[in-house]
Amino acid sequence: VFHYAPGRGAEHARALLEGYTGILQCDGYAGYKSLAAPKDGGEGATLAYCWAHVRREFIDLIKDDTAPIAEEALRRIAALYAIEDTVRGKPPDLRRATRRARSRPLVADLFAWLERQLARLPGGSPTAKAIRYALNHRDGLVRFLDDGRIELDNNAVERAIRPLVLSRK
Repeated sequence: VFHYAPGRGAEHARALLEGYTGILQCDGYAGYKSLAAPKDGGEGATLAYCWAHVRREFIDLIKDDTAPIAEEALRRIAALYAIEDTVRGKPPDLRRATRRARSRPLVADLFAWLERQLARLPGGSPTAKAIRYALNHRDGLVRFLDDGRIELDNNAVERAIRPLVLSRK
């Protein structure tokens, strides 16, 4: 669904999705977090975050100069995408089984590695910021591992709305 709103305020997302209790695949925009089901259960959306947005944080770091941590993060994320290429379009049960067997260990290793890298970096560095983005969205990023209906990213939607977004200026 693409719904235009005159701003990025959380009130627009709440108005559109009030009462929605399914999966909401989205970027890390804070406005969506108010729609999430409470940790103790209860009503709300299940947020599944986009790995492409995590990836973009690291791509921005390697544009200007050598950034070995960013390059390694991208290599690890690329391995997840390679697995997804083998299950794209397959039934959810097969996707979930493949992800549990092949992607889950890679995701666990990636997050452990990111935590180790963050401990070594100055807190205000751009690399630390990119790592914190991934770590702060971990719950929604790992959700694809246990639900074969969830995509690794929301790029299909972003590509579909790109002409609308580009022409709004």
